[in-house]
Amino acid sequence: MNIQIFGTKKCFDTKKAERYFKERKIKYQFIDLKEKALSKGELSSVKANVGLNNLINVKAKKYLTLNLDKIRSEDIKTEILLNNPEVYVTPIVRNGKQATVGYKPEVWGTWE
Repeated sequence: MNIQIFGTKKCFDTKKAERYFKERKIKYQFIDLKEKALSKGELSSVKANVGLNNLINVKAKKYLTLNLDKIRSEDIKTEILLNNPEVYVTPIVRNGKQATVGYKPEVWGTWE
């Protein structure tokens, strides 16, 4: 397994995801979204698994500021996400081509 956890250090669900993999002695790489955002390729890989709208945190402070509630174009939403990682739902967990958004131990348990 090649696990990557994208999130923030303050996010409770991200901490729970890290604990999940630590307890099972599964190595993972943590990427702090405040320091490094997802690349275009990483975002399209995750988007293919979970869908664009599931990546957007409608409760984020910047959600309304960026007018994400009014934008219909997936391309524009994708650009906004690439430039504003604080709008992602976290954690984003990747295992190669597989990905989840949020705390999903029931899915991670099926990964090999």
